[in-house]
Amino acid sequence: MNTYNIIDSSFINSSLYKDFIKANSSNGFLRIRAYSINEALPIEGLRVVVSTIYNNNKIVFFEGETDSSGLINRIKLPTPESDTDNLVIPKTINYKIEVFYDELGLNRTYEVNMYENICVVQNINVPPKTLEVGVLWQ
Repeated sequence: MNTYNIIDSSFINSSLYKDFIKANSSNGFLRIRAYSINEALPIEGLRVVVSTIYNNNKIVFFEGETDSSGLINRIKLPTPESDTDNLVIPKTINYKIEVFYDELGLNRTYEVNMYENICVVQNINVPPKTLEVGVLWQ
Protein backbone atom coordinates (compact mmCIF):
# COMPACT_ATOMS: atom_id res chain seq x y z
CA MET A 1 0.00 0.00 0.00
CA ASN A 2 1.32 3.42 -0.99
CA THR A 3 0.94 6.49 1.21
CA TYR A 4 0.22 9.91 -0.23
CA ASN A 5 -0.09 13.28 1.47
CA ILE A 6 -2.54 15.96 0.43
CA ILE A 7 0.16 18.64 0.80
CA ASP A 8 2.19 17.02 -1.99
CA SER A 9 1.45 19.05 -5.14
CA SER A 10 2.33 16.15 -7.45
CA PHE A 11 -0.28 14.00 -5.70
CA ILE A 12 -2.95 16.72 -6.08
CA ASN A 13 -2.45 16.51 -9.85
CA SER A 14 -2.54 12.71 -9.96
CA SER A 15 -5.37 10.65 -11.45
CA LEU A 16 -5.76 8.85 -8.10
CA TYR A 17 -6.57 12.11 -6.31
CA LYS A 18 -8.83 13.33 -9.12
CA ASP A 19 -10.79 10.05 -9.00
CA PHE A 20 -11.07 10.30 -5.21
CA ILE A 21 -12.39 13.88 -5.37
CA LYS A 22 -14.83 12.93 -8.12
CA ALA A 23 -16.27 10.24 -5.81
CA ASN A 24 -16.14 12.57 -2.79
CA SER A 25 -17.05 15.98 -4.17
CA SER A 26 -18.56 17.47 -0.99
CA ASN A 27 -17.06 18.25 2.41
CA GLY A 28 -17.60 17.46 6.04
CA PHE A 29 -15.70 18.74 9.06
CA LEU A 30 -13.90 17.00 11.89
CA ARG A 31 -13.22 18.47 15.32
CA ILE A 32 -10.71 16.83 17.67
CA ARG A 33 -11.19 17.34 21.41
CA ALA A 34 -8.46 15.96 23.70
CA TYR A 35 -8.75 16.01 27.47
CA SER A 36 -7.89 14.18 30.67
CA ILE A 37 -9.30 13.81 34.19
CA ASN A 38 -12.99 13.60 33.21
CA GLU A 39 -12.75 16.47 30.71
CA ALA A 40 -11.27 18.83 33.34
CA LEU A 41 -7.83 19.15 31.74
CA PRO A 42 -7.36 19.93 28.02
CA ILE A 43 -4.38 18.21 26.39
CA GLU A 44 -2.11 20.45 24.34
CA GLY A 45 0.34 18.94 21.85
CA LEU A 46 -1.52 15.74 21.05
CA ARG A 47 -0.34 14.85 17.53
CA VAL A 48 -3.11 13.87 15.12
CA VAL A 49 -2.97 12.28 11.65
CA VAL A 50 -6.21 11.89 9.62
CA SER A 51 -6.25 9.58 6.60
CA THR A 52 -8.43 7.33 4.49
CA ILE A 53 -7.86 4.31 2.27
CA TYR A 54 -8.82 4.65 -1.40
CA ASN A 55 -8.06 2.00 -4.05
CA ASN A 56 -5.62 0.34 -1.64
CA ASN A 57 -3.72 3.61 -1.11
CA LYS A 58 -3.48 5.60 2.11
CA ILE A 59 -4.21 9.30 1.66
CA VAL A 60 -3.20 11.60 4.53
CA PHE A 61 -5.46 14.66 4.70
CA PHE A 62 -4.32 16.28 7.94
CA GLU A 63 -1.37 16.31 10.33
CA GLY A 64 -1.27 18.65 13.32
CA GLU A 65 -1.43 19.12 17.09
CA THR A 66 -4.10 20.14 19.55
CA ASP A 67 -3.93 23.71 20.87
CA SER A 68 -3.87 24.88 24.52
CA SER A 69 -7.63 24.20 24.69
CA GLY A 70 -7.07 20.60 23.58
CA LEU A 71 -8.77 21.31 20.25
CA ILE A 72 -8.25 21.08 16.54
CA ASN A 73 -11.23 22.80 14.92
CA ARG A 74 -12.81 22.27 11.52
CA ILE A 75 -10.58 19.84 9.67
CA LYS A 76 -12.14 19.93 6.21
CA LEU A 77 -12.45 16.44 4.70
CA PRO A 78 -13.89 15.27 1.38
CA THR A 79 -17.19 13.35 1.62
CA PRO A 80 -19.62 11.85 -0.86
CA GLU A 81 -22.42 14.10 -1.99
CA SER A 82 -25.76 13.28 -0.36
CA ASP A 83 -28.26 11.31 -2.38
CA THR A 84 -31.42 13.41 -2.28
CA ASP A 85 -33.43 10.38 -3.41
CA ASN A 86 -32.37 8.40 -0.33
CA LEU A 87 -31.87 10.54 2.77
CA VAL A 88 -32.64 7.63 5.09
CA ILE A 89 -29.25 6.04 4.40
CA PRO A 90 -26.75 8.89 3.98
CA LYS A 91 -23.57 8.36 2.00
CA THR A 92 -20.45 8.34 4.14
CA ILE A 93 -16.71 7.86 3.99
CA ASN A 94 -14.54 6.33 6.71
CA TYR A 95 -11.47 8.18 7.99
CA LYS A 96 -8.80 6.89 10.35
CA ILE A 97 -7.59 9.16 13.14
CA GLU A 98 -4.20 8.29 14.61
CA VAL A 99 -3.24 10.08 17.83
CA PHE A 100 0.17 10.23 19.48
CA TYR A 101 1.12 11.77 22.82
CA ASP A 102 4.81 11.15 23.43
CA GLU A 103 4.79 12.27 27.10
CA LEU A 104 2.71 9.21 27.99
CA GLY A 105 3.68 6.94 25.11
CA LEU A 106 0.09 7.15 23.89
CA ASN A 107 -0.62 5.75 20.44
CA ARG A 108 -4.29 5.19 19.57
CA THR A 109 -6.36 4.80 16.44
CA TYR A 110 -9.98 5.82 15.96
CA GLU A 111 -12.28 5.45 12.97
CA VAL A 112 -14.96 7.96 12.12
CA ASN A 113 -17.59 8.16 9.39
CA MET A 114 -17.83 11.57 7.76
CA TYR A 115 -20.95 12.99 6.14
CA GLU A 116 -21.60 15.91 3.81
CA ASN A 117 -21.98 19.27 5.64
CA ILE A 118 -21.76 17.68 9.10
CA CYS A 119 -19.19 18.49 11.80
CA VAL A 120 -18.19 15.28 13.58
CA VAL A 121 -16.51 15.59 17.00
CA GLN A 122 -13.98 12.98 18.07
CA ASN A 123 -13.30 13.04 21.81
CA ILE A 124 -9.95 11.66 22.93
CA ASN A 125 -9.60 10.85 26.61
CA VAL A 126 -5.94 10.82 27.66
CA PRO A 127 -5.24 8.96 30.91
CA PRO A 128 -3.47 11.04 33.57
CA LYS A 129 0.09 10.18 34.47
CA THR A 130 0.54 9.10 38.09
CA LEU A 131 3.71 9.98 39.99
CA GLU A 132 5.26 7.55 42.49
CA VAL A 133 3.54 9.34 45.42
CA GLY A 134 0.14 8.98 43.76
CA VAL A 135 -0.23 12.59 42.62
CA LEU A 136 -1.72 13.20 39.19
CA TRP A 137 0.54 14.99 36.75
CA GLN A 138 -0.08 16.37 33.30
